[in-house]
Amino acid sequence: MTREWWSKGAMGVVMACVLSASGCGYNDLQGLDEDTKAAWSEVINQYQRRADLIPNLVATVKGYAAHEKDTLEGVVNARAKATGIQVTPEMLKDPAAFEQFQKAQAGLTSALGRLIAIAENYPNLKADQNFRDLQSQLEGTENRITVARKRYIDRVAEYNKMVRYFPTNLTAKLLLHLEEKPNFTVADEKAVAKPPEVKFN
Repeated sequence: MTREWWSKGAMGVVMACVLSASGCGYNDLQGLDEDTKAAWSEVINQYQRRADLIPNLVATVKGYAAHEKDTLEGVVNARAKATGIQVTPEMLKDPAAFEQFQKAQAGLTSALGRLIAIAENYPNLKADQNFRDLQSQLEGTENRITVARKRYIDRVAEYNKMVRYFPTNLTAKLLLHLEEKPNFTVADEKAVAKPPEVKFN
């Protein structure tokens, strides 16, 4: 009889755990973790799209302004630095690596701004259809980057709240070993998300 009682008690505990699992946020935390990873993948996808446009843009500018060597090399070096950072899911758990990635992308944005500004000094370059097409694609990509970053920011904010709020914080820390994820800061948003300014007369 005692053994049967213990068996029923153990089953009761298991059932109570299963029934209360929905309140502990286990599935919600897992879902939000996947959402943040998917949103981050889209950010990386858009940054890669931008990086892929740069060689053609540099080559076009070089055809008209080959003596702007410092600016052209600056863009090439900034692109190499930005694409040279190994982007892994672990980066989302490492604020220092995340900050390094942001700085590299900000450097590339700044270098691109200087490259685009060169066109002001070269009317033939401004009139080149290939340059104008690449510039348009770059501007569109910068807008996509801004949208992708905003989605990532929203997902991380939602995820971080679940990791910190009670009682889901217990599930996050004790059961899933989840920590808050780093996010873009306001200063980074102003520096990185601003598309290069292009003026035509």
